[in-house]
Amino acid sequence: MATITKRDLIVQVTNSTGLTQQQVSEVVQHFVDEVSRHLANNDEVVLRNFGSFETRVAKAKVGRNPNAPEKAVPIPARVVVKFKPGKELKERVAQLLPQLSK
Repeated sequence: MATITKRDLIVQVTNSTGLTQQQVSEVVQHFVDEVSRHLANNDEVVLRNFGSFETRVAKAKVGRNPNAPEKAVPIPARVVVKFKPGKELKERVAQLLPQLSK
């Protein structure tokens, strides 16, 4: 399993579109900025055939310190970003199962 960075994606899009790396980099950065801005406004971001991003509240809970398990550590409520994959992405990822079981 490889790790693909934003830079890797920019190079791949540049190679497949003929746009310059600077142009692709600016578009990718604007995309990330806009998605972040909408999530910060509690908006859901839906990318058809890919998935959706939304914010949810993770309830407060009590955790344990692994070095001192007898001590309870309160974990406050917080807002987290959740991703729900779309149908096509689920289907493509499901094809990995036969490859991973080899």
